[in-house]
Amino acid sequence: MISSEYTKDLLLADRDSKILLLVIDGLGGLPHPDTGKSELETAQLPHLDALAAASSCGLLAPLGPGFTPGSGPAHLALFGYDPWHHVIGRGALSALGLGLDFKAGDIAARLNFCTVDSEGLVTDRRAGRISTDKCQQLCQILQQVAIPGVQVTIAPEMDYRAAVVFRGEGLVDAVSDSDPQIVGVPPQPLQGQSSEAKRMVEVANTFLAQVAELLRGERPANMVLMRGFGRYPQLPQMKEVYGLEALAVAGYPMYRGVAACVGMDVVETDASLQSECAVLEQHFGAYDFAYVHVKKTDSAGEDGDFDEKVRLLEEIDQYVPRLRAIGADVLIVTGDHSTPSTMGSHSWHPVPVVLASPWAIPVAGTSFSERGCLAGSLGQLPSTALMALALAHAQRLEKFGA
Repeated sequence: MISSEYTKDLLLADRDSKILLLVIDGLGGLPHPDTGKSELETAQLPHLDALAAASSCGLLAPLGPGFTPGSGPAHLALFGYDPWHHVIGRGALSALGLGLDFKAGDIAARLNFCTVDSEGLVTDRRAGRISTDKCQQLCQILQQVAIPGVQVTIAPEMDYRAAVVFRGEGLVDAVSDSDPQIVGVPPQPLQGQSSEAKRMVEVANTFLAQVAELLRGERPANMVLMRGFGRYPQLPQMKEVYGLEALAVAGYPMYRGVAACVGMDVVETDASLQSECAVLEQHFGAYDFAYVHVKKTDSAGEDGDFDEKVRLLEEIDQYVPRLRAIGADVLIVTGDHSTPSTMGSHSWHPVPVVLASPWAIPVAGTSFSERGCLAGSLGQLPSTALMALALAHAQRLEKFGA
């Protein structure tokens, strides 16, 4: 079920119901080998458990069984867009989220500041998660990059991440990543994935050579990895396909970018849930739909920090009463994908989802966890079905057929 492909002509025009979607990044996990409990099962989550007990619950598969999603495709699926059809490079989402001068014909890429040793081997893919301030300083150094015939724009994103936009003739996005995804090996050589990509590979390699020279004396971040080459995206907008005036509240730029791709109004805030809730409370009255994103759980999972992910989940739980008090007719809490701390990476495992509305079907024994939501009335669904369910519970969909 691809929500955005079927809802356009079925929308009710006279409903004023409101939908609130909270996305906890990297939400899902796996049992800890010592306890047999996942992060969600370990955390004390009284408010989320109470919400689950009164709601329709289930599990979402972002890309279908067995496929591990990146954050961009996983979010597109949550918003009802087929991520296999609407392929958007991570760099494009970062550029949009940062508000860079980025338009049709440009190519953007995500940069990870990293550490390489004297032999050019990657020893830390995230350069010790340098601060955003340090990232800003390094991006300032990289303003010296000059490539004939190409305009280069570089901007810090957050922590060790940045974005670059290339503008010039003959540039395409069909280029592989240089991130090897492991340490102890050199960055991967960039490879063109189409016959038209030769020029882009040459430009990107020139960029990397200059970066290596400019960062030679820096520590711990003395190189960058390039990921997610992407062109300017053009997707159907949420107002068109769902009839919704939509708001995005996300502290992290990339998620503001994916929200902007589908036509949400983006309000900048910092990454704390305290600030995000304040922004939501200020603006929600003017919108039909709001998306709120929480990032740090994913980072803890990627770092393999089980205890920190548990702590962050418990912190999020304390904000649930405040989110419920917003007064949305439909409240959904889920994740974009799973990031088990025991794996230290995104995974293919399905993600818990809780949907609260007057039309929910609660099931005794459900709780906010992987196994707890599996017992719920929604069963296992593709993430692309979520928006149709949200619209139905908001009574925004007409009957189909006679």
